[in-house]
Formats: sequence, structure tokens, C-alpha cells
Amino acid sequence: MFCLVTLPVQASISLSEYGALPSVGMVAISPNGDLVAFRKVAGKQDTVHVVSIKDKKQVFALDVSKIQPGGIYFFNDEQLFLRVSEYTRVAGFRGKFDLSTAFVLNIKDKKIRQLLTPGEKILAGQTGLGNVVGITPDGQYALMPAYSPVDNHFPTPTYSLYKVSLQKKHIKSIQAGDSNTQDFFVNREGKAIVQEEYDDRNNEHKILALNDGKWIEIFKEKTPVKNKSFVGLTQDFQSLVMLTDDEKTGRTSYYTMSLKDGAITGPLLGRNDADIESVITDMQRVVYGVRYSGFNPSYAFFDKKIEKKMNDIQQQFPGQSVWLADWTPDWQKIVIKVEGSDYPEDYFLFDSNSQLSFLTSARPAFQPEDINPIGISNYAARDGLKIPTLLTIPRTKSNAIKNLPAVIYPHGGPAFHDTIGFDYFAQALAAQGYLVIQPQFRGSTGFGSEHYVAGHGEWGKKMQDDLSDAVKHFTSKGMIDPKRVCIVGASYGGYAALAGGAFTPDLYKCVVSINGIGDLNGMLAWDKNQHGSNSEVADYMAMQFANGEVDKKALEKMSPENYADNFAAPVLLIYSTNDKRVPPKQSEQMLKALKKQQKPAIALELEGENHHLLEGETRTQALEATVNFVRQHLQ
Repeated sequence: MFCLVTLPVQASISLSEYGALPSVGMVAISPNGDLVAFRKVAGKQDTVHVVSIKDKKQVFALDVSKIQPGGIYFFNDEQLFLRVSEYTRVAGFRGKFDLSTAFVLNIKDKKIRQLLTPGEKILAGQTGLGNVVGITPDGQYALMPAYSPVDNHFPTPTYSLYKVSLQKKHIKSIQAGDSNTQDFFVNREGKAIVQEEYDDRNNEHKILALNDGKWIEIFKEKTPVKNKSFVGLTQDFQSLVMLTDDEKTGRTSYYTMSLKDGAITGPLLGRNDADIESVITDMQRVVYGVRYSGFNPSYAFFDKKIEKKMNDIQQQFPGQSVWLADWTPDWQKIVIKVEGSDYPEDYFLFDSNSQLSFLTSARPAFQPEDINPIGISNYAARDGLKIPTLLTIPRTKSNAIKNLPAVIYPHGGPAFHDTIGFDYFAQALAAQGYLVIQPQFRGSTGFGSEHYVAGHGEWGKKMQDDLSDAVKHFTSKGMIDPKRVCIVGASYGGYAALAGGAFTPDLYKCVVSINGIGDLNGMLAWDKNQHGSNSEVADYMAMQFANGEVDKKALEKMSPENYADNFAAPVLLIYSTNDKRVPPKQSEQMLKALKKQQKPAIALELEGENHHLLEGETRTQALEATVNFVRQHLQ
């Protein structure tokens, strides 16, 4: 056993420690199993470290504060891949863009280099340059999609596949797509064999496969929002792997599509009680297994020996979430992340001798006794729909959950679901003595298609009723004091918080919205302006807001901004200046509407932050402001 990072343990946990970015994250293991790489954040210092497992010492550390990686893995035993995302201005274009891109870090000479740069043999001004769809057999080139500059200009450039050298600054286009191309899949030799397309104007989803040197259409479906996810290739490279709903179970399941003729086989993997939410692949996107949804992740593999290994690992951490972080190609060494009521995001190495070794903790300031326990509950909404719910319980009250002040904490998305883990907002609020209630309201994913579809067109209506019914249920159980309840949420959760204040004004003592939506018509108009009136994004939001049948007057009735005069509870609006998902204008207009009605409302602007609060300093500001606001009104 050895520890990659050791930091002093503190006597008590401050809000700044709850809000801080994890000290260690993105742990990856080299293909030969000799090295471990990870990101370390300490204040404003941001570094990538490489450690020798055998020698138990650091090989080197590199300052990456200027690029802030969002993902790390090994290309090979000597080179690391760093995926980064940065909001910045682009010459010739208005506003700021999320310029995700990729870097290669050479372990021997400790040099780092950007792989694709807008304007250098690819179209200038483009975003989304951090995707790698494969590696050439010699390990010398990454295969990366990007928009081509040749005879193209916005808004309809050609999406192409590039061969990008990992050794020097050299790129070459190896497969041209078109303006509708969204993805490429490659074979073991690094040759493109599948193209995925989506035509926003005609709502057509297509798959093209390379057969005898010609691109043949093997699949076409007319749909305003894609309902099939193409996520990888089978191990023989003869079929595409597809995730879609099983009509019999209503659960997302695993299918294959023949590259020869488009024939669909399956479901080959699936369960009645969980959705497949992701697949486990290698760098060529060959699928080896799946991860199922739920409050705790679970796994299934085609190789039953690997499946048994993962089951054995999970059994050592009962009740916790065990996340597969990385593994060697032979699966002899596996890195896992464990979090839950007993672990604040700890990393372990499972070796070829089936021995678990502690690597490091993402939150070394936290001991098990500092974690507020997380429980699972269910209640029936007023129409009988079962609502699974997470409860984060104040540790000092875990043996007597009675008449507690509470925070309703709906998740964002809303196509998302919460999991058992270290949620820094829930933990910080529970540490103040509040029971934190996270209902998986209708519209949440992970609980079957029926539960998800039930939320379409129900913003501010049945989805909101599910949250109100949580207050009623836990009050009836004697667990919470109905006179001391606040609602806090971000993104969709921010909308739900505002809707709670607008449509059930007597239910909550305070409302906190973080990057929330107040005006649905304005939000839909913004999405259309950003992505196009015919875009899949616009169609998706229309489906969310109105089940596809948009009526402006109906959306007005669902918009909290139009009901500012209803608010009885004080409101805190927190918003990010670089939010490219929900524009700051949503919060600014909501504040203006509340002030016009002389309602108690204040705002906190997070300068330079994005929608997901990924900066330690600003997300700590948001957390401190939220906790202090709730504390003020739940005394």
C-alpha cells in the first residue's frame, strides 16, 4: 500500500473545503501497469503527476494551470492524453467559446503539445477538438475529427477525420464526411469504417458503412431527437453497438447493427430494473462491457472473468458507489474510485493477485466520520408514480431523523439522475443540520423510459408536484418540519427552485437558483438562435418544455418570471458569466421581475465561471452564499 498524495488532515471541515475542487482526480494507469497518472489541485496550483507503482515514487509533475485538464489517459506507456476545456475569445467571432481540445504529454522529455489547433490545417473558430476516436496500430497517430477548411465556411463546413502525429506537429485528413457528419468509427488498422450523420433540417439520423470500398447507407430514421445512441464496435469490427430502449422492458439495452446490411440484433444485454447508461471500451471504441444506471453503478462484461473481478471488487465496498476509473488492456490491473457514506472519493488499485491497495483520496481533508450518511427512500406522487429519492442525513441526527429542517435539492438536466457519492452541496448542507432530499422526479433518466417520458411537457406541473409531494411525504413521516424547508437547485434544478417559489409560495422559506431558467420562451428562443431553429437542440427543448407542441402562452404560464408577484420566500439567484447552456440573462431578468414586485431577492454573479461550476474559487463562493442564505432563513 502506498499513497500518491498526502495532505494534512484538518480538525474540522470548512465550507471552503467542501467547495474546493477534489485534490486528486482523473487517475489513469499505463498500459504496462507500471505508472499511474493523475491531476492534483491545490489552491491555484494545477498539476499533472506521474508516479511509478513499482518504485513508489514520483516520476515527474507538470504545471497545467493554464489548460486545466478535464480528462487524462495513456496513449501508450510514454505518452499521456489530456483533454481540456477553456472559455476564450476566438479571433473573428463574437463572444466566448468552449474550446475543448487535446494535448499530448511526453513522459520522457516532459514536453506538452496541443494536437489540433483551430486555423492550422483545420477550420478556424471551431470548438469540440478534444475527441479521439482511435489510434493507429503503431501507436504513433491519434485519429481525431474536426471541421475541414477546404472550400468551406460557417455554417456548413465539412466534418472530417484527421490523422494527428503524437511525435511532431503533423496532421493529415484521411476521411472526409459532410456537414451532417457527427462521428466516425475506425477499425483496428485505424481506417474509418462507419460515419454517423444527423440532418437537422430534415430530422434524419443516418449510418453509413464502408463496404467493398464504397460508403453505403445501412440505417436511416426520421426523428426530431435521436433515440438511438451508437457508442462503439463489436470485437470483430463487423457490427456497430447501439443503445436504445427495449420495448418490452422500457429499459435502455444493448443491440448490435451489422455493418454489412444494417440488420439489428438484440437486445443482447439489458435488465428489467436498470438502464444501460454507458459502455466500457478501449481506445478503438471496441465494447467490452456496460455500466448500468442506479443509485450505485453496476457492471456486466462479455468476458465473465472480468465480470467476476468487478463483482468481487464491489462486494468489498457494500453500499458504496464503485466507479471503474481505468484498467490495463489485459485487465490485470484495475483502478477504481469509491464514494458513498464511508468514502469521500478514494482511489484503489486492484492488481493481478486480486489484492486491493489504497492509492489516494480525492478529498484528504475528509475522514469517514466527516461524511453525512446517504440513504435511499421512495414515495408515491399524488398520481401514484413511484419517486426514488436520496437522503443526505446530518450525521448527528442519523439515529433520530425527526422534525428536521430540510432542503429540497432537485438535480439538473432534467435528463439526469443522482447517484450515491460525495455531492459537495448536499454534504455541506447536511453538515449544517439539514436533511437534504433529492427526489428523482418524473423526467429523470436511469429509471426507465416511462419515468423519463412522463416528464415531457410537465415543467412547472407534474414534475413540480413530485417535489411538493416530497415535502408532504417526509412531513407525514415526521422526518421534517414543514415550516422549515428551503429549495435549492442548479440548471433545471434552478428552474424547479424558482417554480417552487412561484407556484407553491407557501411551501418554502427560501429559494436558491443556480444558473436556473425563469423564462421558458426566452430560453427556447436563445437555443434556436445558438443552434438553429431546426436543430436537434431546439427540438429537444421543445420536447422537454411542451412535449414537442410549443405554445407560447402555455410556456408563459410555466415561467416563474411571469409570476414574480406570487413569491413569498426570499430568493438568491446565482449565475455564471460564461454560462453557455443557460444565459446569464435568465437570472438577470428574474431578478428584475422580483425587484419590480418588491420581493426580497439578491444575486451573486460568478465572474468567469461556466454552467457546471468547475472553478474552485467561484463554486466555493456559490456554496458559501447558498449555505449562509439557507441558514439565515431556516433558523
